[in-house]
Amino acid sequence: MTFWAILAGLAPSFLLVGLGGLVRGRLSGNAWQGLDRLNYEILFPALLFVAASSRPIPLDAVATIAPAVWAILLCGLVAGYAARRFGPPAFLDFAGAWQTAWRFNSAIGIVAAGALGGAEPALMAVTIGLAVPLANVFAVSALSRGGALGAGATVRRVALNPFLLASLGGVLVGLSGIALPGLLLAPLRLLAEAAIPIALISVGATMNWRALARLDRFGGTLCGVKLLLLPALVAGPALILGATGPYVATLMVFAALPTTSSAHVIATGFGADRALAATLVAQSTLLSALTLPFWMTLAQTLFLR
Repeated sequence: MTFWAILAGLAPSFLLVGLGGLVRGRLSGNAWQGLDRLNYEILFPALLFVAASSRPIPLDAVATIAPAVWAILLCGLVAGYAARRFGPPAFLDFAGAWQTAWRFNSAIGIVAAGALGGAEPALMAVTIGLAVPLANVFAVSALSRGGALGAGATVRRVALNPFLLASLGGVLVGLSGIALPGLLLAPLRLLAEAAIPIALISVGATMNWRALARLDRFGGTLCGVKLLLLPALVAGPALILGATGPYVATLMVFAALPTTSSAHVIATGFGADRALAATLVAQSTLLSALTLPFWMTLAQTLFLR
C-alpha cells in the first residue's frame, strides 16, 4: 500500500474534520459540547467495546502489547516535560498542555488501523484499551498536582472513565472467547457506527484553524514529541531487533496518532488554561494530516511486507 493509497484511506476522516469547521456556526457552543459528551459517555465506549469484543483475543497479544503501549506513554510523559521551560509559569496550565504529549485520538486510531493493509482494527482497540488507564492516570495526576484534587478523587476519576470501563470490558470478553448474543450486539453496533463521524465533525467544529500560525517552541516541542519522537521510538528498536508483523505496525501507528480532542475538556475541568490546551489539540490534529500518512506508509513498508 503506497503513501497515496494510505492518504486516500485517511482522506474521508480529515474531510469530516473539515466539514466540522464549515458547519460550526450551525450549532451553539453548548450543542457541540453536548455532542462531545454524548460521544464520550456512550458512542465511543460502544465502539471500543464492540471492536475489542468482536473476535477472540489471544492472551499473548495482551502480554505482548501492554508493556510496549505503556512504554510509549511513559516516553511521551518524560519527553514532553522538556517543554516545561518554554511553557506557562503556572504548573496547572502547563499540566493541561503537557498531557497532549502522550494522550491520543482514539477515533483517528480506529480509522487509521482500518486503512492500514494487513493490520487489524481489533488490535488497535486492544491497544487503546490498554493505553486508556495509564494515559488517564498520568493526565489526572499531573493536573491534580497543579490543582486541589485529592488522591481519592483522582482514583475515582480514573476508575470511572467510560473509555476505560468499555475497553477493558471488551478486552475481557475477547479474552474469554464468549460470543455475545446478537440482540445485545446489534444496538451496540449502531451506536458504534455513529461514534467516529460525530467525533471527527466535532473535532473540526471546536478546533482553532489558525492555531498553526501560533506554533511556538512550546507547542512545537509537544507536537514533535507526539507526532515524531514516539513513532520513531517504536520504529527504531523494531528495526534493530528485526521485529515485524501487525503488532509492530499497530504500535507504530498508535504512537503516531495526534493528541485527543478532549484534552481541553479535562484541562477546563481542573481549572487549567483551556485555550492553550485547545490550541495544542488543533496543532497536533492539523500537523498529523502530514505526519500520520508518512508513519503509516513506513509501517506498511517495513513491518507488513
